Amino acid sequence: MASAIEQFAANINLQAFGKATELKRRLWFTLGALIVYRIGTFIPLPGIDAAVMRDIFQANAGGILGMFNMFAGGALERMTIFALNIMPYITASIIVQLLTTVSPHLEQLKKEGEAGRKKINQYTRYGTVFLAGLQAYGIAVGLEGMTSSAGTAVHDPGLFFRFTTVVTLIGGTMFLLWLGEQITARGVGNGISLIIFAGIVAGLPNALAGTLELGRTGALSAFAIMFILGMVVLVVGFVVFMERAQRRIIVQYPKRQVGAKMFGGESSHLPLKLNTAGVIPPIFASSILLMPVTVASFSADQGPAWLQTITGYLAHGEPLYMVIYAATIIFFCFFYTAIVFNPEDTAENLRKYGGFIPGIRPGKKTADYLDYVLTRLTVIGAAYLTAVCLLPEFLIARNALPFYFGGTSLLICVTVTMDTVGQIHSHLIAHQYEGLIKKAKLKGRRG
Repeated sequence: MASAIEQFAANINLQAFGKATELKRRLWFTLGALIVYRIGTFIPLPGIDAAVMRDIFQANAGGILGMFNMFAGGALERMTIFALNIMPYITASIIVQLLTTVSPHLEQLKKEGEAGRKKINQYTRYGTVFLAGLQAYGIAVGLEGMTSSAGTAVHDPGLFFRFTTVVTLIGGTMFLLWLGEQITARGVGNGISLIIFAGIVAGLPNALAGTLELGRTGALSAFAIMFILGMVVLVVGFVVFMERAQRRIIVQYPKRQVGAKMFGGESSHLPLKLNTAGVIPPIFASSILLMPVTVASFSADQGPAWLQTITGYLAHGEPLYMVIYAATIIFFCFFYTAIVFNPEDTAENLRKYGGFIPGIRPGKKTADYLDYVLTRLTVIGAAYLTAVCLLPEFLIARNALPFYFGGTSLLICVTVTMDTVGQIHSHLIAHQYEGLIKKAKLKGRRG
């Protein structure tokens, strides 16, 4: 009986999907945009020797460059026009959001609604261009000093090469920013998250093949490989469970009489997610670590001794890297939660519509209670994100596994997939409601 019901529901969803032309158009647009992004990750910078870059990267792929390359979808290894990926925009977003808490002008813009949000987004774009320019110039200078057994990485170093590299990398980042905004507006899912997701997923087949190759050569035992794959499955299941977990606060609405009828009196609930910040803290933390260290890594061999020492301490898997990574994840969990959920505004909205939490007085007491509950949830959510992101990293650093099996990459893949599937489901439900409304109107006219 249960299987028959499930089959019937699946048939309804398939029929709804077949008729949802708007959803199909959005899916095709999203797929086409991601294909454009993947094509761009294979277009090299002008003046770069691809063979030399491949040799240099293979010698340094175990460090922070390997993780940056994972987020860039392999674009850094090939030193293509999308080598910076979307990371300068994420870093600029962090800086602007931090400034909104201390700048009265930005705080006022945030309260002005859509117009203020557009102005803040414009400031974020300016910051993206500035940060991308700094990183691009550092990369250009570092590339000029890179050599391998096959020769130098740059055919004709000099001012013209630096200029073209900076312009190309800034253009690539801004194009990805525009492409992500188009996916969000005209496709399905969050465009920026999907671009990062596509870069990670594109490297998964090679990562799996590399892990199996380690088993074939004897570097990893069959038991170790099975344990790692089993751990990946468990981490995915744990992430799904924690991302769906929420605390439901009961909200009661009093009865009120309008004419001869009574309205209200029902109870509802206010859902608070265990992980309100979502996947943003690990991405922000990675961006904070990657921005300065990537530039330093390119010039560490030619730089002073202190730069080489710092770069070594901040290498992937080193204790200092792990401590800073964990600290930044915890900080951004609380910071981003405070941005996306304001207890005072929520309490004011409840009071405005007559709702109240049983046992809690409306107004400031309700705001304090919501802040108390949210703080406790954020502590658990921050611990969950830190554990998921760090525990696999220790295993990767110890066994030289690909970064794609790390907690950060798995967390991004699972959460972005859940969000995209949820939006597809919402489009299907909206299409079914539209069909029912049209049928009801037709029956009403016939009657």
